[in-house]
Amino acid sequence: MNLKYGLEDRPQMGQLLLYSLQWFVLSVAVVITALFIAVGSPAEKVLYAQKVFAVMGVATIVQVLWGHKLPIVVGPASVLLVGIITALASQGEAVNTNKIYTAILIGGVAVAMLSVGRTLERIQRIFTPRIVVAILMLISFTLAPTIKNLIFPAGDEARHIFGLWFTLAAIPLMSFAAARWRGVTSSLLVPLALLIGCIIYYAIYGGYGEMFDRYSASEGSLLIPALEFDGGIIVAFLFCYVALLINDIGSIQSLGAMLGTPDIERRNRRGVGLTGVMNIVSGGLGVIGPVNFSMSPGVIASSSCASRFAMLPAGVGLIVCAFVPSLIAVLSSIPDTVIGVILLYLMGTQLAAGFHMMATNGSVVSFHDGLILGLPVMVSLLFCIVPMDVIPSLLRPIIGNGFVMGVITILFLEHVVFRKK
Repeated sequence: MNLKYGLEDRPQMGQLLLYSLQWFVLSVAVVITALFIAVGSPAEKVLYAQKVFAVMGVATIVQVLWGHKLPIVVGPASVLLVGIITALASQGEAVNTNKIYTAILIGGVAVAMLSVGRTLERIQRIFTPRIVVAILMLISFTLAPTIKNLIFPAGDEARHIFGLWFTLAAIPLMSFAAARWRGVTSSLLVPLALLIGCIIYYAIYGGYGEMFDRYSASEGSLLIPALEFDGGIIVAFLFCYVALLINDIGSIQSLGAMLGTPDIERRNRRGVGLTGVMNIVSGGLGVIGPVNFSMSPGVIASSSCASRFAMLPAGVGLIVCAFVPSLIAVLSSIPDTVIGVILLYLMGTQLAAGFHMMATNGSVVSFHDGLILGLPVMVSLLFCIVPMDVIPSLLRPIIGNGFVMGVITILFLEHVVFRKK
């Protein structure tokens, strides 16, 4: 690949800031799509967003300087969204987020420990290409009920009509733009969709000023959750961290292969180790944990800039956002319908990545191969909608989590039922 700036090149300040801007805008868009899981008062939601921005900014900087040392976007892990949403649903009205973020902290410890020595190389043998494809698909499918609830909020029929027509218009337009845009503009697709969606929404329904006033007038303190252990939730999140680990390794290795970087295994261990450490920090602060995103190769290919130093101003920008509550208030007031449509598009691209991987690595060449993928998907969809009251309360975090049940199914089918001897 012909690059204007290589991994260790330092562009002149003006160009550096320009390249950093696209990374920053993309990072902000990724962070925003995870803020809807915040619970509590408007002040608590803004505080949650501030902590998320700070964690993602710090994670970006430490990864670029001391971790994998690659230009990779760091953002909230989609698979942890699945875990948090399911854990909240399983608790009914008595929501206790302390148990959730304790589980995230423990998951971070597990990931950090796995990065020591040669453990990662041994574990990777378990995750066959078929399992990796299945997990990519499971994340997308198990977020479908959440996306539906964002686009069509319960008890708000007036918004349902907007959600329907906005989805029917936005998805084809975004697909059209993705197929034709090249260069820096391709990385601005999601941020532009967020901006245009907000303009249309508030032009129809108004109320933006009141919402902004409510958020910006609120005050909160830095809340650190107490540690509370729930065995079911911890086990469910450990399965989620299996997917996070695969995502992290895949993002680092795919970009490393694209750039031809040396010592990719060492970069992989450092990157995964720091992901674990930052998830420990996230759990301690009571927010969703970070992961390295796989969208970075597309941004580099379109901009011809692979300089890791272009990520540093973007990381600093995320931290600055965390200390500007009024800006966080604006970002936090993005309508759920718009976030839902953006998530719909992003999960579609993730499914596309899974299908592409399936085609290129020959994961499915027989009926049984297809069954190994198909059954976990159907199992996950079933357990995403199973009534919680039929599941014993102790098992709800596991059986009530469609993603976890899908992962258990694919592991059982791949390594037990259809194991090649």
